[in-house]
Amino acid sequence: MVKPVTVRNLHGQVVHELGRLIVGGEIAPGQNLPREELLAERMNVSRTALREAMKVLSAKGLIESRQKTGTRVRDTVHWNQLDADVLAWRCASMPTEDFVEKLVEMREIIEPAAAAAAARRRSPEQLARVDTAYEAMAAAASLDDWTTADLAFHEAVLHATQNELMISLFSVIETALGTYFVLSARTAGDFKYSLPHHKKVLDAIRRRQPEVARQAMTRMVIDSRSNIRRRGKS
Repeated sequence: MVKPVTVRNLHGQVVHELGRLIVGGEIAPGQNLPREELLAERMNVSRTALREAMKVLSAKGLIESRQKTGTRVRDTVHWNQLDADVLAWRCASMPTEDFVEKLVEMREIIEPAAAAAAARRRSPEQLARVDTAYEAMAAAASLDDWTTADLAFHEAVLHATQNELMISLFSVIETALGTYFVLSARTAGDFKYSLPHHKKVLDAIRRRQPEVARQAMTRMVIDSRSNIRRRGKS
């Protein structure tokens, strides 16, 4: 489940269209954008709206403007990769094997530590939230229902850490996690294949067993990666 980029006005529409083309690779790093007047005409917008859009794209690290050379796409190392729009544009294109590996690596770093912290600090209300998300996963009748509940489960675990930095992180990585969960579930014969792993994480958090929770979450991530790799080779 990938959140669509919200388009509220004309310059927002230009941001979305150019951002999608850049992040999707149709306008490559190092490539110059057409001159302002030509680009405004091509996109059927005013130069004022175009300039506002360029400011937004520049703030996201996607482009840079120089007086003599014009506006060009920056190398990906300069992109704000955790920007919600950049993630949404990247996830909207079919995720590459390299991108999936990076998502796995991100999960390996963040989620086992979060599960351990949740087991140490969770309140009864936070545990109930994790449990509710698990029950929604168990009851899911479709891939969309499953993905929504899966995201809610991982968000609830992050909230149970009682670490505001971890909690804030979810809003940043939600799009990437949603894409990964859909990809993982879609490549499995049964989209509920990982339910037992989630149950082990839930039980460890319930019993306040940090290391057990850490290991259960690690196994979940590793199993998901193996499933994607296995299906990719079939």
